[in-house]
Amino acid sequence: MDIDAGNALVERIKPAAKATMRPGVVAGLGGFGGLFDLKAAGYTDPILVAATDGVGTKLRIAIDTGHVHSVGVDLVAMCVNDLICQGAEPLFFLDYFATGKLSVDTATAVVDGIAAGCAQAGCALIGGETAEMPGMYPPGDFDLAGFAVGAMERGGALPRDVGEGDVLLGLASDGVHSNGYSLVRRVVERSGLAFDAPCPFQATAGRTLGEELLTPTRLYVKPALAALRAVEVHALAHITGGGLTENLPRVLPEGLGADIDLEAIAVPPVFRWMDNIGEIPEAEMLKTFNCGIGLVVVVPAAAAPDAEALLTDQGERVTRLGTVTATPGIRYTGAFT
Repeated sequence: MDIDAGNALVERIKPAAKATMRPGVVAGLGGFGGLFDLKAAGYTDPILVAATDGVGTKLRIAIDTGHVHSVGVDLVAMCVNDLICQGAEPLFFLDYFATGKLSVDTATAVVDGIAAGCAQAGCALIGGETAEMPGMYPPGDFDLAGFAVGAMERGGALPRDVGEGDVLLGLASDGVHSNGYSLVRRVVERSGLAFDAPCPFQATAGRTLGEELLTPTRLYVKPALAALRAVEVHALAHITGGGLTENLPRVLPEGLGADIDLEAIAVPPVFRWMDNIGEIPEAEMLKTFNCGIGLVVVVPAAAAPDAEALLTDQGERVTRLGTVTATPGIRYTGAFT
């Protein structure tokens, strides 16, 4: 490890990490471990919840285009969005950055993105590890992993009490998020476009295809926490790899299923473009990508109007997707268009 470069990185990222501090943090960067005081964070009988994840092959696009800040946000989102689905408030985050030769500028941009994601989620960046491993990574390449810890009061775990007739509220995604990028890259290759080409599916002035594909994963933590504290929520499902088809059943009790109206979903242009270029079957699209829905909130029918209004006030684009049924399996009506 280039000790001087490592020390320079720590100094560069200290302000970003400091900006994420919240009640409960005992010490900042620099120790052998990060300390957190659950009592100071307001918990009396807490259950800890942990999650870890990465960014997958979306990193390849970030590295090849040089736009690496957004994958730091992705890293946080993939972990903390999972935590909230257990009913836990994310409290602190640690990252792992591995590379062949450390570029302080690149690593700083990534960690700045991580800190931005932590700030959006209300959790503190209290530590991490930077590993320089010559011979393990090609020049310029790096890998990322993230680790988040959250807490909830005992008895607050999700899912709970999911039943027939519950309403499925879908919160819109901001694009592909961080799953399915091996297929995304194959579609781009098939299109014949370079990542620095003007984006063919979005009218944003000056945005390239690569920049649009690197749109970071949306963070749902604060709206979801607001809902948990104000209305009756039975379950939350983070729609990642596996799409609605695989992720929604994870929060449904055995014997129950769901009916989903595909025509209710405002499908982002990126998915229509990939569908057209890649000629991907509808079932495969729904099983690989979020297709426009990043989080599903399951609420009793009586609570649905209040939940929808609250989530809209929180800045979310909310869609009534359908209902929980007494018939197992996910059934789609309408067409993915």
